[in-house]
Amino acid sequence: MGEFHDHRFPNESDEYRAARDRLLEAEVALRKQVAEVAKLRRGLPAGGLLKEDYVFAEGADGLADAEEVKSTRLSELFREGRDSLVVYSFMFAPDDETPCPMCTSFLDGINGTVRHAREKINFAVVAKAPVAKIRNWALERDWRYLRLLSSFGNTYNSDYFAESAQGDQWPAVNVFQRTPSGIRHFYNAELFYAPTEPDQHPRHVDMIWPLWNLFDLTPEGRAADWYPKTRYD
Repeated sequence: MGEFHDHRFPNESDEYRAARDRLLEAEVALRKQVAEVAKLRRGLPAGGLLKEDYVFAEGADGLADAEEVKSTRLSELFREGRDSLVVYSFMFAPDDETPCPMCTSFLDGINGTVRHAREKINFAVVAKAPVAKIRNWALERDWRYLRLLSSFGNTYNSDYFAESAQGDQWPAVNVFQRTPSGIRHFYNAELFYAPTEPDQHPRHVDMIWPLWNLFDLTPEGRAADWYPKTRYD
């Protein structure tokens, strides 16, 4: 029998079971570490007050094919009884014809997840491209459940490190918290800015992007030379 449980799969060897137990020991340690990291994150002290109540452009009718646009302040993204706001910065520059394929893959998945997540939190997607471009892309991807905003007219992207000094767009994740003292910045997925091993992706959104974790379950793993596309043959 194994070290951790008494399950044996058909025709598995003792060599396999011994190696699997070593892996399981590491998985148990990782599970504990993930919980410890989440606890450290929850215990962060109060972050800085929101620099300004940014005004975004938003399609007034969701994904409907219409031209009406409304102005939406960041503070208006908080719904009653939900004091956490997660904002994903979508890499879609004003002059781009199409956005980042990686971000598109990520948002394809989040579009389904957010139906459940919004029962507990607020979630929004911000891109620098004009709202018409964002909406057209969302229509093509059938993103029915994402709240999509354009930061074309404000400095949100540069202020919260979703844009370089040269105007390059970055896939930042920021979390804001509504408190009695005002809206405060709570968290940024700063692994994106931290040093990495050679040829290693920052993996700063791995925790909310199941695609790569799915690949990690397989013998092939996440191929270093493969990335999502917007279309497949």
